[in-house]
Amino acid sequence: MSSSIAADVRADSIYVGGEWIPSTAADRLDVRNPFDLSLVGSVPDGSAADIDAAVRAARAAFDHGPWPRLSPAERATWLELLADELERRGAETAATVTAQNGQPIGMSRVLSGMVPATHLRYYADQVRRFEAEEIRENVSFPGSTVVRHEPVGVCGLIVPWNYPQSLLSAKLAPALAVGCTVVVKPAGETPLDARAVADAADAIGMPPGVINIVTGGRDTGRALVEQPGVDKIAFTGSTAAGRAIAARCGERLIPVTLELGGKSAAVVLDDADAAHTLAQLQSLSFMNSGQTCFLLSRVLVPRARLAEFTEGLAEVARGLVLGNPLDEATQQGPLVSERIRSRVRSLVDAGAAAGARIVTGGRDAPGLEGYFYEPTVVTGVDPRDPLAQEEVFGPVVTVSGYDSDQEAVDLANDTVYGLGGAVFSGDDERALAIARRIETGTIGINGYRPDIGSPFGGYRASGLGREHGPEALTNYVKIKAVYR
Repeated sequence: MSSSIAADVRADSIYVGGEWIPSTAADRLDVRNPFDLSLVGSVPDGSAADIDAAVRAARAAFDHGPWPRLSPAERATWLELLADELERRGAETAATVTAQNGQPIGMSRVLSGMVPATHLRYYADQVRRFEAEEIRENVSFPGSTVVRHEPVGVCGLIVPWNYPQSLLSAKLAPALAVGCTVVVKPAGETPLDARAVADAADAIGMPPGVINIVTGGRDTGRALVEQPGVDKIAFTGSTAAGRAIAARCGERLIPVTLELGGKSAAVVLDDADAAHTLAQLQSLSFMNSGQTCFLLSRVLVPRARLAEFTEGLAEVARGLVLGNPLDEATQQGPLVSERIRSRVRSLVDAGAAAGARIVTGGRDAPGLEGYFYEPTVVTGVDPRDPLAQEEVFGPVVTVSGYDSDQEAVDLANDTVYGLGGAVFSGDDERALAIARRIETGTIGINGYRPDIGSPFGGYRASGLGREHGPEALTNYVKIKAVYR
């Protein structure tokens, strides 16, 4: 299918069974650029009938098609071909993501244009080593047991808008690697870049029905979770939505993995180097305009150094370059929507009304048309205030003082979340000892750099299960014991 024809067809269609077919949806989703509010595109707001068609195609491909019956090495080769095609489309895909969510193009070029191919190649390598069967000697009586790891079946992948390509590929790659087929539901704010995955699958001649894509909003996602032909759900998004999905999957007794929100702490110890720490926090506390699940949004510092780090972080915030996200010099683009900006504004205003001090920011960025909010640093926040407890999902950082290492650990753990974090110190071993005491699924020493080869996920309200690493393969398999 030529790209010009695809461009015409895709606007009114869903990708099902290896083809773009007309959607039955009565409604549409308009996608607007959050920088200049221009119309970027429009897609179907997928109906339950659209989801049914996609799941039927995925079911047929799983039950009767070649994909789960290929050898791991054969599937690995397909993943590498898909990686090559996505990489060829990387620049265009990155520009599409930036137009939809306002992410600075330099960031999007890496996370949307390069990381998906990296995920696919990594899991191609992993599945070549994956032991689908192992033989165990029996314990209770003579003989052995064959323990088989089989693909779970049809997987519903529900993807958020903040990093739409890389968070899709983190699910797609391990699911495909072990032999599952998938139905992808992109976020309503960023549905257009998912077309690159379909076009890449077409280009390599991937078996029909292995990858299916239905655009839409919350009702579309709900229909996917409810569809009886779906064997597993993988979701990244808000904790509230994750709870609802987990409850329904629990009722249906199907597995679910959830990568949810966070309220991560940066614990700055008394021997931390200020220049290094602040340089790290420039990215880790304001990344993607604060629209990052593991954002280090709570900075905890020794009380004796509170003024130093508060003003230092304020200077970092004031120095960030806001503007057109397609401009290479831009460090912070707009928030994705007025709904998100309004929520950020409300939390900051309520915190200030309750006695917190806004050191810098705390308002819509003047002179810019889009959904910009100034990078904001707040101090004097009550630990029970929503600003200290709720995920803001905007460029807002609180700075709080502590008097002992134990108090720092207690403050870091004073949250319902547990996704990310970091400890800064001149002594790595001391930092590691503190990191071991913080209740979170991931944490860094003198920085925070999640690695694709290591498990990523959260404790408590930050989710269930792990992505990345070889552990992610186990998200998409079921286990059978054959006694003999």
